[in-house]
Amino acid sequence: MDKKEKQKQIKEEPIADKVPPANIGQESSEKRLPVFSPNIIGAIADEVSRTLITRLPSVMRSRARRKKVVKTKKIENAIFLDTSAIIDGRIFDVIYLGLLNGIIVITSHILLELKHLADTQNTVKRTRGRKGLEALEKLRKAKQIKVMVLSEDTNKQSAERLEVDEQLIKAAKYHRGKIITCDYNLEKKASIENVTAVNINALANCLKAMAVPGESLHVKIAHLGKDKTQGVGYLDDGTMIVVEEGSDALNKELDVVISRIIQTATGRILFAKKI
Repeated sequence: MDKKEKQKQIKEEPIADKVPPANIGQESSEKRLPVFSPNIIGAIADEVSRTLITRLPSVMRSRARRKKVVKTKKIENAIFLDTSAIIDGRIFDVIYLGLLNGIIVITSHILLELKHLADTQNTVKRTRGRKGLEALEKLRKAKQIKVMVLSEDTNKQSAERLEVDEQLIKAAKYHRGKIITCDYNLEKKASIENVTAVNINALANCLKAMAVPGESLHVKIAHLGKDKTQGVGYLDDGTMIVVEEGSDALNKELDVVISRIIQTATGRILFAKKI
């Protein structure tokens, strides 16, 4: 075979035989890929995050860390009214006289309790609840008196677990205000919590006219006492007078002289004898 025939045979060979298989290059490239462990990848991610944080402005970092805490502004000279004081009604006469200086505060829980009383099936409680709501509405319309309804939406879940009295004491303690009530137990509980509480009944007792042994009074016997021989009468301010041997003068007026005075938690009791 001469030289020309060999060159012709080489040109006629198929080109596909000379091309290497495609998967051979792929397998070699896969073998050359570096393999990193999860620990190395995590360390690289931490380093990148630290670098980005250090390059951020300090103001942006402080804003991201701080959480906005909205504090309720404290009410100056706050006077909190309890449900019992609102139903009693005597405190409104004191307020209209101008003896109390400050802002009258009604919490949302007190309003809700009054509404429940006004919606109850009990006639007496329903009348008292409506009377209390009407008195508050009249007080709110008075121009010379500042009235504020305190909404307590913050920490609603924890507030629901507390009783109305506990919520009232907590609000008065936060705002450094006073509580007006007719509830003896609430008064004592507030005193333990270092919150000033004024009992309307105690205030009324302080305003009663002082009577001394030996003083003469004119009183009407309203009903019998614990002893069948005793008759019971009342002064204009509600002070009870027990008249010895006064049972025979029922529904009649007598002139009596005070013999002794007994002071109780609810007020004073006068004992007298017929003249």
